[in-house]
Amino acid sequence: MGVAIRRAVARDAKRLTALVGSSRAYEGRYASAVEGYRVGPDYIEAHQVHVATEAARPPGGGRILGFYALLLTPPEPELDLMFVADRAQGRGIGRLLARHMLRTARAAGAERVRVVSHPPAEGFYTAMGATRTGTDLAHPPAVPWDRPELTLPTTP
Repeated sequence: MGVAIRRAVARDAKRLTALVGSSRAYEGRYASAVEGYRVGPDYIEAHQVHVATEAARPPGGGRILGFYALLLTPPEPELDLMFVADRAQGRGIGRLLARHMLRTARAAGAERVRVVSHPPAEGFYTAMGATRTGTDLAHPPAVPWDRPELTLPTTP
């Protein structure tokens, strides 16, 4: 089954929130970062939020396989969220979403995107071409650990 990427709409908010809350990547010591986290319709409206869905479904329907949220506000674009559903891990959905996000940023005139990564995901972003630029220090109680800060170029 193919994958389609489309702009998120307000009615996706509950499903995106559920995807964040159920992610195994945020179990155990990382759980506090997503505890009570909500992707609201206002957030979807304000930012570049795109979802990957099963292509065989009608537009706007079907299972959401993953999503990203790109903030295009100055000083530079930032990848705020990227999640792939646990059941869709290993199918290349993350790479598809990352490439789409970079095209979206490039179309907006950006040369690079800032990424503050979930520590276990740093390898994914470096494999996508990101360079480590620093460390985003812990913000207790929600994020009690340091996170890698990276820059991802929008050109291949």
